[in-house]
Amino acid sequence: MNINSPLEISRALLMALSTTMFRYYENRIPQDASIIVTSNHRSFMDAPLLMAALSHPIRFACHHYMGQVPVMREFVTHALGCFPLEAENQRYSSLLEQSEILLKSRQMVGLFPEGTKPMVNFTQPNQVAEFQRGFAHLALRCKVDNLAILPIAIASIEEVNTSAIPLKFLTLFDPSEPLFNQPGWHPLVVYRRVAVLIGRPYWIKSKHREMYQGKKAKTVVTEISNYCRSEITGLLKEGI
Repeated sequence: MNINSPLEISRALLMALSTTMFRYYENRIPQDASIIVTSNHRSFMDAPLLMAALSHPIRFACHHYMGQVPVMREFVTHALGCFPLEAENQRYSSLLEQSEILLKSRQMVGLFPEGTKPMVNFTQPNQVAEFQRGFAHLALRCKVDNLAILPIAIASIEEVNTSAIPLKFLTLFDPSEPLFNQPGWHPLVVYRRVAVLIGRPYWIKSKHREMYQGKKAKTVVTEISNYCRSEITGLLKEGI
């Protein structure tokens, strides 16, 4: 499968679901750079939507269980080019290794810093959960030159909400995920009209990597995380 297939599949999916996408600030997309894409995350449509918005394949890190469920595994890995995270004890080292290889070859890597929670629990379109800071650590540890983090807001204007699968069923594929061990159903959000607003990139410079040691490490990680969350939150207010 050629590298453009995930992009073509993403566009076809949006067309099949009759989704109308509006894109803003495309001039902010860095050129000739390695890019980590970060975004808010409420729907299974988010990864293909972002690929269509950037007109570029994005290698998204996705939840471990997606690599365990038959049919879903084939779709996310082969069709969309995502890479499921490893089991918990190997998760971060594997993410760092795979991301560094991809970024060095100038492929875009996508991460959803809110994690699984907003996908499992129904959330409002303008809600942004606290960011997990793994993406900031990843950016600082990757030995990649000319690296930018690109925050993007997905602002749902009109959507349909339904249920997909009982949460407890998913414990069969990832018993380590506590969010699956609860009653209720996994929400399914389908965008009818959606705005994708591209934020101002955060460039990882040598000064940031120099700060990423000792007591200063927490400061620079917090700065990156807060910047991206603030950028996305501000753009959501514009788009909704």
